[in-house]
Amino acid sequence: MIFIDLRDHEGVVQVVFDPDRAEMFARAEQVRSEYVLRVTGRVRRRPEGTTNPELNTGAVEVLGLDLEVLNAARTPPFPLDDEDVGEETRLRYRYIDLRRPVMQERLRLRARVTRSLRRFLDDTGFVDIETPMLTKATPEGARDYLVPSRTHPGHFFALPQSPQLFKQLLMIGGMDRYYQITRCFRDEDLRADRQPEFTQLDIEMAFVDEADVMALNERLIRTMFRDVLGVELPDPFPRMTHAEAMARFGSDRPDLRIPLEFTDLTERMRDVEFKVFNAPANDPEGRVAALRLPGGGTLSRKEIDDYTRFVGRFGARGLAYIKVNRVADGVAGLQSPILKFLPDEVALEILERTGAEDGDLIFFGADKANVVNESLGALRVQLGHDRGLVAEGWAPLWVIDFPMFEWDAKEGRFYALHHPFTAPAVPDAEVLRADPRAALSRAYDMVLNGTEVGGGSIRIHRPEMQRAAFDLLGIGEAEAAEKFGFLLDALTQGAPPHGGIAFGLDRLVMLMAGAGSIRDVMAFPKTQSAACPLTDAPAPVGDVQLRELGIRLRAQPPAS
Repeated sequence: MIFIDLRDHEGVVQVVFDPDRAEMFARAEQVRSEYVLRVTGRVRRRPEGTTNPELNTGAVEVLGLDLEVLNAARTPPFPLDDEDVGEETRLRYRYIDLRRPVMQERLRLRARVTRSLRRFLDDTGFVDIETPMLTKATPEGARDYLVPSRTHPGHFFALPQSPQLFKQLLMIGGMDRYYQITRCFRDEDLRADRQPEFTQLDIEMAFVDEADVMALNERLIRTMFRDVLGVELPDPFPRMTHAEAMARFGSDRPDLRIPLEFTDLTERMRDVEFKVFNAPANDPEGRVAALRLPGGGTLSRKEIDDYTRFVGRFGARGLAYIKVNRVADGVAGLQSPILKFLPDEVALEILERTGAEDGDLIFFGADKANVVNESLGALRVQLGHDRGLVAEGWAPLWVIDFPMFEWDAKEGRFYALHHPFTAPAVPDAEVLRADPRAALSRAYDMVLNGTEVGGGSIRIHRPEMQRAAFDLLGIGEAEAAEKFGFLLDALTQGAPPHGGIAFGLDRLVMLMAGAGSIRDVMAFPKTQSAACPLTDAPAPVGDVQLRELGIRLRAQPPAS
C-alpha cells in the first residue's frame, strides 16, 4: 500500500493506493513531497484502529482509483512542519512558507477581520473612499519614501505615511463618514517589529466629539471580536488618562492583564541623603519609583543581575532592590545593599506604601522620569511574563488626555505628541500660545493587551488654531504655506468639527492570531532591514531609467 497525505487549502486527507491497481500504484510510487496532484477515488471509513483524531478527516480515507501529476516539485527548501526555519529563508521562499497550515489560517483570519470591519462600517453609514498613493511629502514623524517624477524633473511625489490630510479634506468636502483599508509607508529606522509598508483601517467622522468617536469604535472592535473569535470584550472599555497611565505603569499603553504597578516615591526621597535617590528626586525632570514583585524574594542573585542588565538596555544605570523576608521584624526582616543608606523610617514607609508582604521583592528606578518609566515599565512586563502573572483573556483600554506637545531640551523645540493636526483641549489659539506646556490634546489611543492598536483625535478645524499649532512646532508662515497651504485654505471654507482614528490592522490581527510578529500575518512582508529576499528588492535601476528621471547617483563612501 502507498499512503499519500493530500493537502489543499481546507486541510489534509489520506489517499491510499492499492498494489492491485498496478498502473496507478506505479504512478503513486513516483510522487514526492509538494507534487501537485489530481486524485479520483472512493471515500471510505478507515480500518478499525487506524483513525487519526488529530485530523478533521481522520476517520476516513480515499481509495485512489486514478492519479494525475499536474506538476512535479523540487525538494522544498525546508520541511513545512519545521518550526525552526530562519526568517530569511522563510521570506526568501515565502510561497512555500504560505503553504503551512498556520500561515493559511492567519491569512484567512485576516480576511475575516477585514470582512467584519467593512460590514460594520458599511452598515453604519460610512463610505469607502480611496485616497492618493502619490502625494506630497509632509512631516509626520518618519521619513517619506520619495518617488521621482519623470514629467516634472527635479520634483518628487511621496508615498503616504497616512491619509491624514486627505481624510480631513473629505470631511470639509461634506462626506461626513469615511473609511478606507489602506497601505501606508514609512522609511523608519530599523526596529524589530516595524514594516516599511503596512496596512491601517482609517476612519473619519464629521460633527463629532471624542465620546462619539470612541463609542462607535468600541462597538466596531467588540463586534469584530464577536464575529471572528466569538469573544465578548468589556462594555464599555475602561478609560485612563495619560498621566495616570505613566504614574501607575510607566507606559501610555499599559498591559492591564499584569497586576504589577508603580509606587511613586519621588517626594519622599527628596530629603534622604542617599544620592542615588536624592538627586533624581530633586531634579524637576527626575523620578523615583518602586515596583513590588509578589513572591519575588525567591529570585536568585543571578536572576536579579540578569534583570539589571535588562533595564540597562533602556538607559537605567542600575536596579536597586529590597528583599522582604519578614514584615513583622521591621528593618531587620529586610535584605538589601541599599538599606544602610536609608533611614529606618523611610524603609518602613516603603513597605507600607508598596503593600509589601513576606517573601516579596521591591525593585527601584531612580533617574530622569523618561528613563525610569521606560526601564521599570519594561521590567514590569518582563516580570509579568517570566513569573506567570499575565491573566488570560483580553484587556482593552482607552488612554486619553495626552499632552499636546513634548519638549525636546536638546533641540530646544516642541514636538507634537501625536501629529500637528490634533486639536488641543483649550478654547482658543491665544490660550494655547500662552501655555503650550500645560495644554492637553483631544487625542485618544486604543490599547489592547499592552499594544496600541489604534490612535486618533479630534482635529483642528479652525485656521487660526492650526496656525498657532504650526508656530509652536517651529513651522513658520512661509513653510506652512508651502507644505500645508492647501489645508489652511480648505479650513477657511467652512470646515466642520471632525475627528477619527486609525487602527494598525497588522498589529490587531497579530494579537488575535497569537502570532509573535506582524510579519507572521502579512502575505509578503519585508525583513527587519526593509528588504524583500523573495524579489531581491530594493534593487539598482539602469542608467537609462535614471537619466529619464534626472537622477545621478553619488558613490557611497566605503563602510568603516
